Amino acid sequence: MQRGLNLLQQFAGAFLQDVNLGVILIDTEFQLIDISDMACRVLGLEKKKVLGQPMEHIFATLPAEHQLVRRNILDGMVVRNHALSWTNNQERYELLLDSNVLRDESDQIAGAYIIFKDVTNLRSLEEQVQRSDRLAMIGQIAAGTAHEIRNPLTSIKGFLQVLRRTLQEQGMERECGYTEVMLTEMNRINELVNEFLLLSKPKNVTYASVDLSQVVRDIMPIINNEAILHGVIVQCDISDRLPRIIADREMLKQVFLNICKNGIEAMGDGGHLTITERVDNEERKVNIDIHDTGPGIPLFVIDKIFDPFFTTKEEGTGLGLSICQRIIHDIGGHIRVSSKGYGTTFTLSIPFP
Repeated sequence: MQRGLNLLQQFAGAFLQDVNLGVILIDTEFQLIDISDMACRVLGLEKKKVLGQPMEHIFATLPAEHQLVRRNILDGMVVRNHALSWTNNQERYELLLDSNVLRDESDQIAGAYIIFKDVTNLRSLEEQVQRSDRLAMIGQIAAGTAHEIRNPLTSIKGFLQVLRRTLQEQGMERECGYTEVMLTEMNRINELVNEFLLLSKPKNVTYASVDLSQVVRDIMPIINNEAILHGVIVQCDISDRLPRIIADREMLKQVFLNICKNGIEAMGDGGHLTITERVDNEERKVNIDIHDTGPGIPLFVIDKIFDPFFTTKEEGTGLGLSICQRIIHDIGGHIRVSSKGYGTTFTLSIPFP
């Protein structure tokens, strides 16, 4: 037993010194316990100066949203394959990051680890980063211009409503119809601005322990009403024994509503929408499957559905699934899509602590 323990300790030491991975270990006080040589090189840190220091002090010069490690990791915030960019001395690194908590013999959180790999040269990651950059740019533009767009829209809409009422009183039905068209188009503009805003980092997101099954139950009345309009039957198989996850409740509702609504609309009139849950204890993930019996997604389209502005709907913006992917990605999860000629299944995998 002692021999095995010594071997494990030797491996841990070699892992931190020699392996081409960035490794960061922190304790429950959010202090740096150990760091690998590769992590020091990429992050521009000197090991002797940062060991034992609070993480807030190590990254004190950076805004909270740009810090590599955040305190909520100790609350069980699991991250898997999170792509991010880091610049050190004018050199840009593309990193793929994982993090999780470390538990002691009594299953209490004793600390946490962060592991990252330098994957700057991987073309597939470059495409993912470019997509994230496009989404961020769209969000920044929207955040800066939202008020300038909404203020005149509000004034125009108010005067149009007054004009519509006057036209109705005077019996001018054709002209009243024109105002209805204008008000409808204005509502579409407002909805588009709202979707743009969701692409930027939401300022009021609150990560907390969430009962995922309760989130799904909360939105079922909305999903059922949408299904009735399209003659779709909804079957929901969610248990009360799902592990709790770390997420923003309202953002999760938006994801489920968007994907379920897409499935219902894809089926046209009639069909079945099925929502089921699976717990993967080995990977420590909750998987939610949303399956529709629609015509399926062609192979030449399925790789593009998460691209911003790509849509097959006549009046769609092509932003809904991009927003959903970003929300799930931000909590360490991912969305997979499978479609085999008949029916489509979206699988949302969300880690639990």
